[in-house]
Amino acid sequence: MDEKKKGLKWRKPHLQSIQIKGSSSSTTSQFKEEEEFLSPSSRLLHEPNFNLYIIAISGLKTPIDPQIVKSNLPHTLLKHPRFSSLQVVDEKDQNKMKWVKTQVDLENHIVVPKLDENIENTDKWVEDYIHELSKTTITMSQPLWDMHLLNLKTKDAESVGVLRAHHSLGDGTSLMSLLLACTRQTSDPNALPTIPTAGRSKMKRAQQLKNGRFERFVMGIWWFVGLVLNTVIDVLMFIATTAFWKDTETPLKGGDGVEFTPRRFVWRNLSLDDFKLVKNAMNATINDVALGATQAGLSRYLNRKYGEEKMNEEEEASEVKNNLPKNIRLRATLLINIRPVAGIQALADMMEKDTKAKWGNWIGYVLLPITIAIKDDPLDYVREAKSTVDRKKHSLEAFFTFCIADIFLKLFGIKKASGLSHRAIHNTTMCFSNLVGPQEELTFYGHQLAYIAPSSYNQPHALMINFQSYAQKMSVVVSVDEGTIPDPHQLIDDIVVSFNLIKQAAISSPNLI
Repeated sequence: MDEKKKGLKWRKPHLQSIQIKGSSSSTTSQFKEEEEFLSPSSRLLHEPNFNLYIIAISGLKTPIDPQIVKSNLPHTLLKHPRFSSLQVVDEKDQNKMKWVKTQVDLENHIVVPKLDENIENTDKWVEDYIHELSKTTITMSQPLWDMHLLNLKTKDAESVGVLRAHHSLGDGTSLMSLLLACTRQTSDPNALPTIPTAGRSKMKRAQQLKNGRFERFVMGIWWFVGLVLNTVIDVLMFIATTAFWKDTETPLKGGDGVEFTPRRFVWRNLSLDDFKLVKNAMNATINDVALGATQAGLSRYLNRKYGEEKMNEEEEASEVKNNLPKNIRLRATLLINIRPVAGIQALADMMEKDTKAKWGNWIGYVLLPITIAIKDDPLDYVREAKSTVDRKKHSLEAFFTFCIADIFLKLFGIKKASGLSHRAIHNTTMCFSNLVGPQEELTFYGHQLAYIAPSSYNQPHALMINFQSYAQKMSVVVSVDEGTIPDPHQLIDDIVVSFNLIKQAAISSPNLI
């Protein structure tokens, strides 16, 4: 594969001043009014040890026509200022960067590789292509995104598109919303996709209505006390993690410098209806089920790994026997954008009518404990996940960790703030995310989508697990450093097998709704 694709270069880019030609006359009124600087979080994401890229892999049900994509981008994606602007180091303050409007040359952003007609394993070829992509970064002399169009039939799609964007352009939820604002419903070419919103259960609302005014007052006080206590504990945990409190060294935990290694991305498409079945049986959420399947899959994988170590030591071990060490501490880091994300309609209006839409990268951290254990009842993984998530929802951890990082940056500068954020994440084991996707089948410039599988690379973890729903599918994406986790297909198989065991247990559950 040709490593020297246009617009790509190897890791560890050096930030330097960029000479802008002909940009002032094309600067939009939004930029003139604000002369906008990158947020502290976005600026932090340009440090060498924190240089994150988001990848959105999309399977399509038809071959891709590159010319159709190129002709539509100027009227949609390029209308967003972030996708048509350079990020330039401020001349007065080298610690700051600002957005500068520029002319976009799509030839530098749309990559259509020449394909060998005799490729035997097309799924492996696509996987290898994205693996090679993770070895590169995008030059700072152009807006920090590109799109790779692979007209190659795979197991789940007729072609594959890969959108890559630097994390400084926005968090995963924001970028996914922007991408979806470029799509339309297959059944109605004029209709935008709809995203289901989370709401309190009918049972919970009914219970609140039954309570009298005094009971609601007492419950409100108790709720507030719990919020304060949870927040204090979580912030202290974050400080301790930043200072010294590391996760247990397991076969999943990456070593120093893991953020500079290429990534292997593997993904599977499961039935969203199966997730809903478990959700209803457990009176939980889709997120609870996804986290429960993750906990079960990681436990299964680690149990095998520790069993192999025992076999090497000539001890009795098997996948059935519990080979796990006691008291494994394994946590996932969640990067949370505390600034409200613009909705799909607002982003579509912005691209069509040149209106404004809120956008930004104001990132807080949430440390999520992951249960590693062998359970007799597979549903216990979902129960524990629900308990963990409910507890984390009742906390202002993300807001206060953002404030801590922001204050640290202002007091000590970008380098030390980067070190603080890096250490907080590196002392945990993995990243985890679950994004709610559209309910309908969609087309992207007339190309019908088969699935959406997002992930990222350059994070200081050896493992990232993403769940993304779309129509009737749930895509599970595993991103690994192969030096730490050499068998990612086995890991994702363990997650899928564990979820199927959870589903079968839910079907047998007498509480199935």
